[in-house]
Amino acid sequence: MRKSERLLQLLVLLRGRRRASTANELANRLQVSQRTIYRDIQSLLLSGVDIVGEAGVGYCLQPGSGIPPLMFNEKELEALVLGIRLVKGWADDELCAAASTAQDKIKAVLPPRIQQVHEHKLTKYLVPDYHRQSHVKFSEVIRSSIDSTRVLEIEYSDEKSKASTRTIKPLGLVFWGAKWTLVAWCQLRDDYRLFRLDRIADAKPTQELFSTSQSCSF
Repeated sequence: MRKSERLLQLLVLLRGRRRASTANELANRLQVSQRTIYRDIQSLLLSGVDIVGEAGVGYCLQPGSGIPPLMFNEKELEALVLGIRLVKGWADDELCAAASTAQDKIKAVLPPRIQQVHEHKLTKYLVPDYHRQSHVKFSEVIRSSIDSTRVLEIEYSDEKSKASTRTIKPLGLVFWGAKWTLVAWCQLRDDYRLFRLDRIADAKPTQELFSTSQSCSF
């Protein structure tokens, strides 16, 4: 790893922590010696980065310290692209739009040379949009109800195609690689239940709120 890349990673680590990080902790994360960390801290100080601390105690960034924008290495970019393509292939329209916006923002911070290589590089990962809409029915309504801890009423058909109306407390969404499943507390069954999104015929939020600190916490 080049020194410039290591210094940037060191800044990212310091920025992401509220408490002081010891040289030993930083060395373990970056897989270098403590002596290298001491030299890197000194280099950052000389370049004007406002770091406080000392050897044996720990280091942290002063609040409000300005640091360079985040950069990504090749593998990090590959992981981000795969994640964005998975979202576009398996998530609802709202998240797909957010993924596209995030991708534009990532491209905006890439240096021109890396951006050109990135745009023309063939990726190893393809994520087809295979009946996406049927797999994410009511996902936006469900996510909104999860965020606002709002009780939902759903029309649901089980594996035997038996329809029922359920009043549920939505807790989280789980992706199994082919299907999205809603984890919820079902008032009808008085227990936790899993509901496949592609089996939900309708979903309507109610005015009733619930607390995740109760027995239905996820």
